[in-house]
Amino acid sequence: MSFDRQPTLRGKLVAVRPLCEADFDALYAAASDPKLWAQHPAQDRYKRSVFEGLFQESIDSGGALVVSDVRSGNVIGSSRYHGFNAAASEIEIGWTFLARTHWGGHYNGELKRLMLQHAFRFVSSVVFLVGPKNLRSQRAVEKIGGRRDGSRLDGAGVPSFVYRINAKTLP
Repeated sequence: MSFDRQPTLRGKLVAVRPLCEADFDALYAAASDPKLWAQHPAQDRYKRSVFEGLFQESIDSGGALVVSDVRSGNVIGSSRYHGFNAAASEIEIGWTFLARTHWGGHYNGELKRLMLQHAFRFVSSVVFLVGPKNLRSQRAVEKIGGRRDGSRLDGAGVPSFVYRINAKTLP
């Protein structure tokens, strides 16, 4: 069975669907806050010219998702499936960001639970690569059950901590 990297998912708080070109303006509105990127290695992603590159990379990846608030219908962020490895029964979830209006609540937890439930239909392990200085993302992954499992270079060659959640240990 082939991994479906762009599912449509829905929870009580968030709706998730494949990212498309028409989502640029709404997604950029969610991403244009400098504080959103303060702990990220690419701290200038709030700039339109920089975000345009990330957006195109997301479209080209074939695994990018746009996240909307179920109540308002507004786009609040994005996430992505990446690096499906059938032999290792593993997929990465990453490139996740949510507008600050949706921090500190249950939105990220629900988003990740939906994505994990979908992933575990195809694989037994999900990894998250998080920058060593990105304490906010490290805490968020730990909050959903991720356990640090070493380190490796991400796709851009940047050192990252590996966090893992196995289907058997999903909280």
